[in-house]
Amino acid sequence: MPINTHKKRAWVVAVNMGYGHERAASPFSDIAEGGIIIANNYPGIPAADRRKWESSRWFYELVSRAGQLPLVGAAIFNFYDREFQQIEPFYPKRDLSAPSFQLRQMFRLIRKGWGKNLIDFVNRDPSLPFLTSFFLPAFMAEAHGYRGEIYCILCDADISRTWAPLHPGKTRINYLAPNSRVVERLKLYGVPAKNIHLTGFPLPDGNIGGTDLGVLKKDLWHRIHHLDPSHNFINKYQDSLVHYLGAEVDGHCSKQCRLTLTFAVGGAGSQRELGGQIIKNLKSQILKDQLRVNLVAGVRHDVYDYFRREIKKIGLEGRFGKNLKIIFDLNKPGYFDKFNAVLRTTDVLWTKPSELVFYAGLGLPIVMAPPIGSQEQFNRHYLEAIGAGLDQGDSAYIAEWLFDWHRSGWLAEAAFQGFLDAPKFGAYKIKQLIFHRHQQVEGHVELL
Repeated sequence: MPINTHKKRAWVVAVNMGYGHERAASPFSDIAEGGIIIANNYPGIPAADRRKWESSRWFYELVSRAGQLPLVGAAIFNFYDREFQQIEPFYPKRDLSAPSFQLRQMFRLIRKGWGKNLIDFVNRDPSLPFLTSFFLPAFMAEAHGYRGEIYCILCDADISRTWAPLHPGKTRINYLAPNSRVVERLKLYGVPAKNIHLTGFPLPDGNIGGTDLGVLKKDLWHRIHHLDPSHNFINKYQDSLVHYLGAEVDGHCSKQCRLTLTFAVGGAGSQRELGGQIIKNLKSQILKDQLRVNLVAGVRHDVYDYFRREIKKIGLEGRFGKNLKIIFDLNKPGYFDKFNAVLRTTDVLWTKPSELVFYAGLGLPIVMAPPIGSQEQFNRHYLEAIGAGLDQGDSAYIAEWLFDWHRSGWLAEAAFQGFLDAPKFGAYKIKQLIFHRHQQVEGHVELL
């Protein structure tokens, strides 16, 4: 069952920049005082604060989309990535606490009052923990004197220096790390060990079913049947499957067990063209109802419209709404709910290695589109290290390599590896921590 949070409340703060930070905050909507606060777009935000946030968001999305342009696009994005997002090599281990130019600039704006209105608002009740999924609200809370405890969720498998404050050795911020590499990275940045907590990334409870993993185990049994129609993986690892999932495997995948592929674009709408290539090169299987495809447009009308045009152009209009669907909503909470629901019947998740790499913990094999940015390169390495992700092949030959992986049982193995080795209890552990509960979340060993 989920951790009991009756009468427990927190200030939960996210930012509207892509999907990752709001996705990380969404499992805490049940404890969010007054709902999740969007730091760059909340009622009453001063115009000057909004302008600062909007300029940074606009620049981020512009550069993300520019990376897809021919010739100059890659050069523009590589410059931005190198100057603003670059994660230094981990080895040799050394002192990396010196602040970057970008970090100094952010603190200059904070000292001039950026974010003070938000912190004055939450200081009405400093007995509540301040929980945020982005570093800037955490910095603002500390700099502007939030009187309660401050917690910051980290959203990637490795992080740049900008996640730690200007003077990390003196910080009050408690960091909630998704894996052990982030724990060690924060130490190199100078954050005291007592401020770093290894929790795992917060995943949606509806896809897990509480600390006994009731929903997750049931869904994974169905998924493994779909992913291993010849029982190549099942026959080899049946004892392990029964041990960890708690039920016998019986029967073979029938025609009704056709594969379900979900492709998700990033928050800036990047890589939408890949979605078009996927349905074009899997047209035969879609028309024959041998495959179900979900194209995830998120909250972007432009991506939804692009997918609709591609479906019509390719000649798949007759399958739309049947075994070919677009996942879209007008707002982020609605989108997250739809996306999480779709994941329960998804067999393969195809996406760039964003924060969604941690969704491998739901027993989802992840086909990785090319990473965008330094942090996604590290997310890709993480997913490969735990054996839960595979780099996509040539999109022109999807129908060959995807179904070869399917028949061989490779995808089933990746699903099970993600279930075993990626963290699943992040949301429960974070709630325990911020409410100072000390009971242990039970579960098998995870490679955090």
